[in-house]
Amino acid sequence: MFEAGGYVFTLADTTFALACNTHATAAVAARADIRFLRPTKAGDILIADAVERARYGRNGIYDVTVTTGDQVIAEFRGDSRTIPAPQ
Repeated sequence: MFEAGGYVFTLADTTFALACNTHATAAVAARADIRFLRPTKAGDILIADAVERARYGRNGIYDVTVTTGDQVIAEFRGDSRTIPAPQ
């Protein structure tokens, strides 16, 4: 049985959110895109790793790779935008 892609997207999106919020200001997603490269099966252990590709002004670009074992399951790219702190 194959798992739904929504779970893979949720894992990648959550990893992106954690990565783009490691700086002093809060950030939100401005765009997110995922490419599913192979299906997952029930019981697969999924690992997501994020890399910050760029930060400029209030913007950031992050790549997230989702793997199981040595196989890449999906590639995710997210653009972030920092938001002002509430006053």
